[in-house]
Amino acid sequence: MLLPLSFPMIDSQIRHLCRLHTELSDTEVDRIVEVAESFETSDGDYDVFIDVLSKYDNEAIVVYHRRPDGGRSMYKHSLVSDKALRENEPGVLRTLETGIMSRGLVAYTTQADHLLRQTVYPIEHNDRVICVVIYERNVSEEIQSHFDGTTSPYQGDEIPINLSALLRFKETVINQLDDAILFFDDDGFVKLKNSQADIYYQRFGYRENIQGLHYDNLSHDRTSFSQLMKGENVSLHMSKEMLIGGRYYRVKRFLINEREFRLVLILQDITEIKRKEAEIVSKSVAIREIHHRVKNNLQTVASVLRIQSRQVKSAEAKKSLNESVSRVLAIAATHELLSMEMEAKVKLLEVTRIIGANIQRCFVNGNNIQVKMTENQPIYLDSDRTVAIALIINELIQNSYEHAFDNRLDGNINVSLMLENGYVTIDVADDGQGFTARNNSCNSLGLSIVNSYVKDKLKGKLKIDSNSSGTIAKFTFKL
Repeated sequence: MLLPLSFPMIDSQIRHLCRLHTELSDTEVDRIVEVAESFETSDGDYDVFIDVLSKYDNEAIVVYHRRPDGGRSMYKHSLVSDKALRENEPGVLRTLETGIMSRGLVAYTTQADHLLRQTVYPIEHNDRVICVVIYERNVSEEIQSHFDGTTSPYQGDEIPINLSALLRFKETVINQLDDAILFFDDDGFVKLKNSQADIYYQRFGYRENIQGLHYDNLSHDRTSFSQLMKGENVSLHMSKEMLIGGRYYRVKRFLINEREFRLVLILQDITEIKRKEAEIVSKSVAIREIHHRVKNNLQTVASVLRIQSRQVKSAEAKKSLNESVSRVLAIAATHELLSMEMEAKVKLLEVTRIIGANIQRCFVNGNNIQVKMTENQPIYLDSDRTVAIALIINELIQNSYEHAFDNRLDGNINVSLMLENGYVTIDVADDGQGFTARNNSCNSLGLSIVNSYVKDKLKGKLKIDSNSSGTIAKFTFKL
C-alpha cells in the first residue's frame, strides 16, 4: 500500500495553530505534521490527540484529533483548536514541561462531561519536547466508585493488616505538617502521603486520589524513579526550586531504609516567599532610580549655581555661590552611590573620595594640595547620616583649602575614618598655618553647619584643635 505524501487539511490546520499559539520553528512543525499523518494511515480504537504547549502560561492547544472508527468517540465534535488546561488535564502539561511520559492520569473533558484516563507520550526534536501524543479512555464509573468508597485508597488486599495500620498512624502525624510529603515503596508507588500532598496535587490538576500512583506520574522535574534508584544525573538530598502552574515549590527527595518505604518526596510552597523577594527587588530598583534622579537634579542645581557664579561681579557673592555648589555636590555624592547599591547603605570612604575630588576641581589654584583618605576598616551607614557626614566633611575640607594655606600652592589634607568599639571617629587634618590666621572663620556658615550637624544629626561630639603646625577637626558618633 502506497502511503499518501501529504494531507493538505491536516497540514494546514496544524501549521496555522502552531503559528498562532506557539513559537515552534518550521522544522519542529514539520515533525508534528509527520506524526499526525502517521496516525491517519493507521487504525485505532482510541481518541488520539496531538497537543502543543501554548506560549501563554498553563495551557496547551489541541492541533490534531483522530477519532476512532465506527462512531465510538467520546466526543461529538473535533477538539482541534481547543485548550487543554492544567486543572483539567495535568498529564498533558506535565509531559510537555518535563518530557516524562504520563501513564493513566485522570483528566476531565467538558465537551463530553466525562472523566477519562490519559496516557501521554512526549515527542522530541533535537532534545526538545515539541508536542505530546495523547490516548484516552472513559473511566467515569471507575473513578466515581473510587470516590464513593467502594475501593480502598490503600488497596488493602495488597497491604498486610499491620502495615495498613502503621500507615494510618503515620499519616495522622504527617498531616500536621505544612509541606506536602509523599512516601514511595520499593517499586516507586505512593504508599503514604499527607493531606497537604492531596491539596498540592489537586492544585496541579490531578483529579483522582494520588494514593497508589507511581513516582513517574507525580514527578515534575524530569526525574524518574529508576534514575533516582540508580543515581543517574540526580542529586538526592539537594533541594531545588520549580515553577508549577504559576506557583513556586521547593522540592527535596531522599532515600530511607525503612522496610515499607524507599523514597520520600517533600514539596514546600514558596510562592509567597518568591513574591516577597520580587517585591523587595522591585522596590530596591525603584529606590535606586529615585536616588539616581535626585543626584541628576542636584547636579542640575549645581550647574545653575555655577552659571550664576560666573555672571556675578561681587567676589563675596561668587565665593558664596561656589560654596553652595560644593555643598550641593556633597549631597549628590551620597545619592550617586546609593543609586549604584542594592543595599540601603553607603560605604563612607567612597563618599569622602567623591567630595575631595569635587572640591579639588573647584579650587583650580590648589592642584598641589594633596588630599589623602584612609580607613581602619570599611564603614557603611544609612543615607540620612551619610548626607550629614558628607556636608560636614565638605565644609571641613573646603575650609582647609580656603584658609589653611594662605598663599601657598602646596599642602596636605588628611581625612581619617576609624571604627572602634561601635563608635565612628572622623579626623580632617591639614598642615596649614593654623586657626589664628582664619580671622573669624569659626563664626562662618560652614562651621555653623558642622557644629549643628554633628550635634543634631549625628548626636556626636566635635573637637577642633589648631596651632601653627595645622588644624585638626575630630568628630565622633555612635555607629
